[in-house]
Amino acid sequence: MSGIEHADGDLDRKELRKEHPSGWLYLTQHDAVPILVDALLDLPPNREFNKTELAEHAGVTRQTVGNYTDLLIETELIERVPNTSPPRYRVADSDVVRELFELNSALNNVAAE
Repeated sequence: MSGIEHADGDLDRKELRKEHPSGWLYLTQHDAVPILVDALLDLPPNREFNKTELAEHAGVTRQTVGNYTDLLIETELIERVPNTSPPRYRVADSDVVRELFELNSALNNVAAE
């Protein structure tokens, strides 16, 4: 098999991954999402925030947070605080968040070694 054929096969696999992404790829395929997740990992437990506050904490625009709020809710990273207007949010109490904190802790431990 030539290098070109191999490269074409890699492109096909990459496109297939994009069509049927893992949960990780689905979440991180958006440029600003990793920085938003990083900011969420840095918040104190049960801290409520609005879009502007999260934007300032993450170092992005409010519009960027607005663009990804539904995705963050859908993937159970944040949840809307009931009965708040304008809407307030907090890091969700979910399996996804617990696992994300564990992964982050493990990665931090490896980096510190």
